[in-house]
Amino acid sequence: MVGRLDTGIDVLDRKLDGGLPPGCIVAYTAEPASQSELLLYELTAARGTLYLSTERSDDAVRHAIESSPSSVGSPTVRHVTSDTPIEEATRLIGALPDGANLIIDTMNVLEACDTDEYIAFLNDLKSQMLETGSIAVLHCLKGDEAANRSRTFHAADAVFDLRTEVAGTELENHLTVPKFRGGSQPTDAIKLELTEEVAIDTSRDIA
Repeated sequence: MVGRLDTGIDVLDRKLDGGLPPGCIVAYTAEPASQSELLLYELTAARGTLYLSTERSDDAVRHAIESSPSSVGSPTVRHVTSDTPIEEATRLIGALPDGANLIIDTMNVLEACDTDEYIAFLNDLKSQMLETGSIAVLHCLKGDEAANRSRTFHAADAVFDLRTEVAGTELENHLTVPKFRGGSQPTDAIKLELTEEVAIDTSRDIA
């Protein structure tokens, strides 16, 4: 579809009719024990990326991206370290260039902040994405969801849900898109391999 920004992950772009609309906010949910970061790293290859880490140090994130066996870019990595994480994240996002990716890994720290402050942050984030024609991917870990997780889902234009399950002797990763305001919603799960890079799993039936 004309005007879409590709994610750089072919199978996902095909399911999304070419990618994501500029200005889109994606909530990406996954278990902490999954390899969900591999998808985040691969997103950096598509365009310039600001990668905000709220838990791991910037050095740890850079090392992980540089060590990734898949195709990655050279994102600007910043560690949100202050006692006012929303204020610091807002300042960093304010310097986002046009047509960029923004990755926040993870959202759990920001979601633990005051509800009114967090809602204002989400509204400002949407305005910034629309103004710059950028895409935001918010990494939301399952298991210790803060009270504001429902606000993240409500504000997001799309929700990507990664589920890792044991099937026999193999791990299977399925990505579903339960919410997508940007066009036709994919109705079937995408089976992914997350061992070295993000790729479609062709070992069995392909959804």
